[in-house]
Amino acid sequence: MTPASVGFQCPECIKGAAKKSPVVRFSELRAGRPIVTEVLIALNVVGLIAIVATGGSLFNGGGTATERGMTLGQGAMWTSLSPSRGIVQLIGVAHGEWWRIVTGGFLHSGLLHFGMNMLLLWLLGKQLEPLLGRARFAALYVACLVGGSFGALLVSPTVGTVGASGAVFGLMGAAVVAQRRSGINVWRNGIGGLVVINLLLTFAVPGIAVGAHIGGLVIGVVVGALVFALDSAVRSPWAGTAACVAITAALWIGCLMAASRVVN
Repeated sequence: MTPASVGFQCPECIKGAAKKSPVVRFSELRAGRPIVTEVLIALNVVGLIAIVATGGSLFNGGGTATERGMTLGQGAMWTSLSPSRGIVQLIGVAHGEWWRIVTGGFLHSGLLHFGMNMLLLWLLGKQLEPLLGRARFAALYVACLVGGSFGALLVSPTVGTVGASGAVFGLMGAAVVAQRRSGINVWRNGIGGLVVINLLLTFAVPGIAVGAHIGGLVIGVVVGALVFALDSAVRSPWAGTAACVAITAALWIGCLMAASRVVN
C-alpha cells in the first residue's frame, strides 16, 4: 500500500488514476541539446550584429536595421536627401512591410536589453524545448513572438518596438502552465516571482513596450494551456503544433488589422 493524503491507496488504484488524468511531467524531459533555443539565440546575435553594421550602437541600438525591421504599425520617414522638399515615405506594417511583425522580435535596443532577453530565453528554452519537442517549441515561440507584436501594434501602432521580450514573456507564461500541470509550486521554484517582477518592471520603467509584454504573456499562457491539454487528450505532438500554427495565423491577421487602425 502507498501512503496518501488521507488513508492509503493500492498501487492498482494509483495506476488507474494516472491513466485517467495524464499530465506533463518534468521527469519526462527528452534528452538532447536545445537546438531550437540555440538557433533562436543565434538569430538574435545576427540581429545585434546587423544593428552595429548598419550604423547603430552596441549599447544603444538603432541603425538602419532597426529602422527597417522594428515592429511598427504605421509611420513616416523622410526620403533620402529630400527633407527640405517635404517628401515623406510611409512605412510600417500598414503600408506593406509585413516582415516587421517578426523582425522586430530579433532586434534589441542595446547589449543590456539583448543580454537580459537571451538569458531568459536560454533558461526557459532549456526547460520547455525538451518537454515539448523541437517542432512544438518552435511553433510556440513563433506564436508568442507574433502575440507580442500584436499587443504592441494594438496598444501603440505608431511607436517602434524591438526586442524578444514578447516571445520570452510568452515562454514564461507557458512554463508556468507546464509546471502547474506537473504539480510544481511556481512560487517556490521562482518562475512565479520572475513573472511578477517582470510585470512590475513593465509598468514601472519608462519606454518599455507594455503591449508587447502583456500580449506575449497572455498568448503564452493560452497557447501553452492548449498545447498541454492536447498532449494529454490526443497524444500526438502534431496536434499541439497545428494549434500553434492556427493561432499564429489568427494573430498575424490581428497584427495587420491593428496596424491599419486610423490614429487621430
